[in-house]
Amino acid sequence: MSKIEEIKALVEAGKAKLVPGFVQEALAEGDAANNILQAMVDSMRIVGDKFSVGEIFVPEMLMSAKAMSKGVDVLKPHFAGQSTSSLGTCVIGTVAGDLHDIGKNLVSMMIESAGFEIVNLGVDVSAAKFMEAVKENKNVTLVACSGLLTTTMPAMKETVQTLKSSGLTGFKVMVGGAPVSAEFAASIGADGFAPDAGSAAAKAVELVKG
Repeated sequence: MSKIEEIKALVEAGKAKLVPGFVQEALAEGDAANNILQAMVDSMRIVGDKFSVGEIFVPEMLMSAKAMSKGVDVLKPHFAGQSTSSLGTCVIGTVAGDLHDIGKNLVSMMIESAGFEIVNLGVDVSAAKFMEAVKENKNVTLVACSGLLTTTMPAMKETVQTLKSSGLTGFKVMVGGAPVSAEFAASIGADGFAPDAGSAAAKAVELVKG
């Protein structure tokens, strides 16, 4: 089993105390920081899939996110100065008219564990407020909009279309939440969709690096 495979297994198992040491060893053996990050993201995708089908639950998922976050901390200095590898800032919020916070905060944690800086706007966030946050924060590469009520789907559509037609560039828009589907995400012009928090981290990295 290679070091990278071991790191993958440790992240999946949520072994936050062990991950940093293994990441250091992998770097010392010459593994590229990017490859190690990718392995951890792949691991989170597996965790997300297991969460989706009810094999694991929120506490296990959070342990994996924490383990990955510890690994990312070790990698950060290796990304310093390489703007291509740093993932940038993610602006996240629940769309206007929707007060659901837990899912969005879980997604926020997962995305942060993958190496993004997070600007969490909270709940009931208008399209204008999302726009403001993109303008005010440096290096925004991702905007994540969450919605858990079918009644707030129009607000999500308005937010995505406002961002897309704003003339601002350099960021991707990702959407998610119980009533949101890949088809709906595509129909409103979003760049990506994640069905749950576990897959959100993997999708976020894919969108920004892609």
